[in-house]
Amino acid sequence: MNKSTLMSKAEGLDAEDKLSRFRDLFSIPTINNNQVLYFCGNSLGLMPKSATEYLSRETADWSMLGVAGHHEASSPWLSYHRMFAKPLSKIVGALPSEVVAMNSLTVNLHLMMVSFYRPTTTRNKILIVGQEFPSDRYAAASQILFHGFDPQHSLIEAMPEPGSQIIEESHIESILAEHADSIAMVLISGVHYYSGQRFDIERICKAAHNAGATFGVDLAHAVGNVELKLHDWNVDFAVWCSYKYLNSGPGGVGGAFVHQQHAANPSLPRFAGWWGNDEASRFQMEYDFSAANGADGWQLSNAPILSMAAHKASLDIFDQVEMVDIFRKRDQLTQFFFDVICSIADEFDFVSIVSHADPQRRGAQISIRFEKQGKEIFNRLAEQGVVVDWRNPSVIRVAPAPLYNSYTDVAKFGILLHEILEDLRN
Repeated sequence: MNKSTLMSKAEGLDAEDKLSRFRDLFSIPTINNNQVLYFCGNSLGLMPKSATEYLSRETADWSMLGVAGHHEASSPWLSYHRMFAKPLSKIVGALPSEVVAMNSLTVNLHLMMVSFYRPTTTRNKILIVGQEFPSDRYAAASQILFHGFDPQHSLIEAMPEPGSQIIEESHIESILAEHADSIAMVLISGVHYYSGQRFDIERICKAAHNAGATFGVDLAHAVGNVELKLHDWNVDFAVWCSYKYLNSGPGGVGGAFVHQQHAANPSLPRFAGWWGNDEASRFQMEYDFSAANGADGWQLSNAPILSMAAHKASLDIFDQVEMVDIFRKRDQLTQFFFDVICSIADEFDFVSIVSHADPQRRGAQISIRFEKQGKEIFNRLAEQGVVVDWRNPSVIRVAPAPLYNSYTDVAKFGILLHEILEDLRN
């Protein structure tokens, strides 16, 4: 590895990066007054510096106004959630009426399955992607049990081919064709948490509908990361958390999408709560539930203002940038990363890349497999101020986020990794 050549190339790419100015809008953690190399946006995005101001504004209103803040706060709490519809619709490719910021990811997933998993004795199976983050599997299996069926029979997992972490869309399509008469719902992730693989949502959605199943997407690792056109792709529902690429803070409020064809149908079964009731009659305290129009009708409770304030700080940054520029830099940044790791893998044969080689088939994540000494390598990186993510048994996940990571960050990571590997070899 020619370190000076690598750094020179990275600095040149940074000089041409039209998104470089956004880095200064985020608080980058430090160790001994030195900024860390932060590549963990797929677990927790960095804090927008403006989040402190946004939170302070709400606590000041709470302090000065008390309950009157519901109507008189600078952003009245009664209608606070409405501010999120437009920016979220831009990010996920939806109509504003189709999205809502509420709850957390798995809570929203269960709420959506109440409406979209309607099993019968003959059509009761759920198809999910295999080797995924276990939360979705837990949710799907528990819904199957709740309806009186057996997950051993009714939960199907599309697994990658032996020796690979990639799950081809054609394999998912073949499962759908084989079980077309018995699959009630398909649930996939937009981006696979382990491999970073980006799925062709539109293609799988069409196959699911052709098989007579409803189709939902977990966008935890996709929202704010990859191109989404949920409305145009005719996705039935989607859910997401906002603390990864959307930088809303630990445990930040999640979100949900319900396609217009369903969101405008008040008779669709759902679990009801008072904030999902039509605003015109919400405070009349009537006993009969009347669903609000759009995705708002799936709300249960009033907005968690403090956590949503931090979320708003990040969404206001997204409003300053075109999503296409984020996607362009994602591809260029991950390709630069991919090339750096490939050059290291050429020298150290126990290092390989799990993620797809095609930038269009992955998100802002490169998963690196180490056939030996992986945890020790991870620990040594951490000692050098590198924040990445370890996944058993042998993978380090690295997520270069376009809004705050630089090409120089990637070059420094590659140099440090190479030095660690050389030291272990000696």
